[in-house]
Amino acid sequence: NFTLTELVVEPLEKDELLMMTIRSHDQFNTTIYGLDDRYRGVYNERRVIFMNPADILRGGFEIGEVVDLYNNYGDRERSVKGFIIVAYDIPERCVATYYPETNVLVPINCVADQSNQPTSKSVRLKIRKSQLFNTPVKA
Repeated sequence: NFTLTELVVEPLEKDELLMMTIRSHDQFNTTIYGLDDRYRGVYNERRVIFMNPADILRGGFEIGEVVDLYNNYGDRERSVKGFIIVAYDIPERCVATYYPETNVLVPINCVADQSNQPTSKSVRLKIRKSQLFNTPVKA
């Protein structure tokens, strides 16, 4: 039997984006066989964030810029550093990153109501210029 679940849409803060985790072409579940993603035109790199071009401009970022991703759930900040911005045809205010590179951004106690599964397809995050890098790179 199938059950229908009502979609609950919670508004994002002004500088928040909604992240989904995805797998690359050369990946099966958590096993990564290569660094290329022929589906999305990314080669020799996995620390990328796919963003809508309008969000890149709105955030004051550049394609190829290296950024840090972070969020706050509860009383602690979670972050990952050194992700390359890739322009992609994705809805505004949504971003995508490879799994498992951004697992640290998924709070262990943030789960779906009925399935009790981690909310890896719906994680709020913010982006800031990287403290590690400041030269745009090509992914």
